[in-house]
Amino acid sequence: MELSSPLTYAGDPRAAADRAAALESAGLDAVWVAEAYGFDSPTAMGYLAARTERMRIGSAILNVYSRTPALIAQTAAGLDALSGGRALLGVGASGPQVVEGWHGRRYDRPLGRTREVIELSRRIWRREVIEHHGITELPLPPEKGGTLGKPLKLLNHPVRGVIPVYVAALGPANVRMTAEIADGWLPFLFVPEHAADVWGRPLAEGRTARDPALGPLSVVAGGPLAVTDDAEAVHDLMRPTVALYVGGMGAPGRNFYHDLVCSYGYESAAAAVQEHYLAGRKRDAEAAVPAELLERLCLAGPEGHVRDRIEAFREAGVTMLNVTPVGPDPARLIERVRNWL
Repeated sequence: MELSSPLTYAGDPRAAADRAAALESAGLDAVWVAEAYGFDSPTAMGYLAARTERMRIGSAILNVYSRTPALIAQTAAGLDALSGGRALLGVGASGPQVVEGWHGRRYDRPLGRTREVIELSRRIWRREVIEHHGITELPLPPEKGGTLGKPLKLLNHPVRGVIPVYVAALGPANVRMTAEIADGWLPFLFVPEHAADVWGRPLAEGRTARDPALGPLSVVAGGPLAVTDDAEAVHDLMRPTVALYVGGMGAPGRNFYHDLVCSYGYESAAAAVQEHYLAGRKRDAEAAVPAELLERLCLAGPEGHVRDRIEAFREAGVTMLNVTPVGPDPARLIERVRNWL
């Protein structure tokens, strides 16, 4: 099992990159850079390429609406060149609130767009001359306003002709597609005890249709990490995040994270979290997040418990443990856990 960490993106990006570089020397295998509607991730990833030497650098995620498929492929190829072949391309649909509210794009055909980005990216990295007529038209045809477009291929020669593509997916159809065509899967709010019941069937169906040349599907999941006698304090650090996603990332009936927590068996709690959050009662929403759910999302407690949580994630199929170290010495914690994997 490999070890990765998300880059903290809410504060100073240079300080966050410096912390990530320190974790590289402690044994971190990869860092994942989020974007949401804050600073863009490619800028931070380029900076990380200059600040690090060994660990891989991934986007988690670039949404498939705000950039064209060609630009996503160019970005990944540029990062791969700057980092000497260490890029990981994480893509996904994001959600309608960000796509429509921030980027002004209609949230439609998320699976088709994701599949198209993956297909076109791989063709572009192979330096094929691109002609494609799907959701994206390349070149743009005259009937859609095209005048001077012609088929093109990537100007540069990529460091690698194949860059690993990871997909953020939660729903059955998206997970099925991910298991079929992607190199890796980026689930969120992953509870290993429920993974087989929630995702076992779509993962199996996708793998049945998978090209053997892709190799096994990588799975990246984890949570806050702390070896501590006060696990509850770490769980409480996770409360606002769970409340935000379950309660606030979408309207009732259009919230993937709410649906996921319901599928874990926390229907009444998820309803309470959403009701409080949408009414502006954020602290009540946080208080309504079940303690058991928080415990299962985290890897926090005495050493024996943390080791047990690592094994639970491993048994659920996780191949890269993605953790946020909590405590005064993150590098020492990463080094310690690295020795347990």
